[in-house]
Amino acid sequence: MELSTEDIGEHRLIKLGGEVDIYTAPMLREAIVDAIDKGHYKVAVSLDDVDFLDSTGLGVLMGGLRRIKQHDGELEIVCSKEDILRIFKITGLNKVFKMYEHPEELL
Repeated sequence: MELSTEDIGEHRLIKLGGEVDIYTAPMLREAIVDAIDKGHYKVAVSLDDVDFLDSTGLGVLMGGLRRIKQHDGELEIVCSKEDILRIFKITGLNKVFKMYEHPEELL
């Protein structure tokens, strides 16, 4: 999995690429925790370059959401890929997370 971060307005954007699964999800968890530890309580995760997302990855996102809500923050998802969006719709997580198609919508 590839991971990079950048700041967009008030948001810390975590960009992911490749596969988010049981082996790579800890990297995502670390990035979310690191952002929170550095005082970023508005975090967005971009899944546009993700080819595969399993339940472990979804669990890390849910855990990150719970952790950031303790600081009255937001964890949002940026994704325009239909196959990844389908996972959020099937699980009902599209109603839990604020969803955006493009990072510019975070501004």
